[in-house]
Amino acid sequence: GSDDIIAGNVSKYTVLPVGYCGLPKKGHLIFDACFESGNLGRVDHITEFEYDLFIRPDTCNPRFRVWFNFTVENVKESQ
Repeated sequence: GSDDIIAGNVSKYTVLPVGYCGLPKKGHLIFDACFESGNLGRVDHITEFEYDLFIRPDTCNPRFRVWFNFTVENVKESQ
């Protein structure tokens, strides 16, 4: 659930539709936060245009999440 502790960063995580097999197509988003200051801990696919992103807590203060830093690749026009 959303109360789970999120440890580590998402690393080149490709979001594929449920039941999809094969290589990612344009529009199957690729999330990455595996770099210094990256803090994306989890991605949940809701619909083609909706994702729940879970940001890891700040290093020096685990009660706060005051910034976010990650990349998104493989988007298609108007997505």
